[in-house]
Amino acid sequence: MHAVRLHAFGPAGHLTYEEVADPVPGPGQVRIAVAAAGVHLLDAALREGHQGPAPEPPVLPTVPGREVAGVVDALGDGVDAIWLGRRVVAHLGFVPGGYAELAVTEVERLHDIPENLDPAAAVAMIGTGRTALGIVQFAEPGPDDVVVVPAAAGGIGTLLVQYAENAGATVIGLAGGPGKTARVRANGADLAVDYTVPDWPAEVRAHLGGRPATIVYDGVGGPIAREAVALLGPGGRHLVFGWTAEGIGQGRGHLVDGVSQSVLGPAMLQRAGGLRALELRALAEAAHGRLRPAVTRFPLADAAAAHRALEQRGTIGKVVLEP
Repeated sequence: MHAVRLHAFGPAGHLTYEEVADPVPGPGQVRIAVAAAGVHLLDAALREGHQGPAPEPPVLPTVPGREVAGVVDALGDGVDAIWLGRRVVAHLGFVPGGYAELAVTEVERLHDIPENLDPAAAVAMIGTGRTALGIVQFAEPGPDDVVVVPAAAGGIGTLLVQYAENAGATVIGLAGGPGKTARVRANGADLAVDYTVPDWPAEVRAHLGGRPATIVYDGVGGPIAREAVALLGPGGRHLVFGWTAEGIGQGRGHLVDGVSQSVLGPAMLQRAGGLRALELRALAEAAHGRLRPAVTRFPLADAAAAHRALEQRGTIGKVVLEP
């Protein structure tokens, strides 16, 4: 099979497209003929040698990638034959192997792909979708809320805009450049603002007519987050699930005592009933059309280009590799 491998930590150019031996499923495992593999900013951090939230850095050489969708084409010992030939999606956890034509995982991680979802959309929901639904548990939006979503054209931001719009909230989506703001507007935001324009908060305040924001869903950090937090009124909530503007593992200078709450980690899972519950709900929301993931597609062989585009904020929605 073909796969993308990393032999040395470093820039995106260290990802190489190679021919490698086909993986063989062990007991309790299945092999998936991959139709779509998700790319995440954490993949880029691990590629550079940062541990991030992973238990440990990957052992080199490695095939990155933790989200896959496709068709089960081989079974390990002890796996029910009903899985063979089924369209499935799985999050591999911190076990890599997704950037490949074939991937192996435990049968317990599998979900059937709803009939009306393509593999790329299923991959987006199994990772990005479950995260978005985990975040909103901490501040469910409603008709009285004004929700600000930095990075509203990203994978999670796209879904948060839709979720808040579905709940009847007033939604302010922030994105970089006119192309992305046009997508945010089409996605349902009441106002799409280009945060690269000086004094963009003035545009938000003028639109709201003095009404304060009540929720900021923040995966960006840095100056954009600080300005977004300044839009909150008394009792407003700032939910932090990332700080990409400052780099993974960097300081969290945008956190504000009494306002900010970090929502990733054990607290999210305790509320949701575990990752699988979030995954099931995410797939159901997409199957019913309530959440519609945006996807930027790259060929598997162009994984390095996908990483560069993601790191340079040149993508919209979830980045997906297709063999």
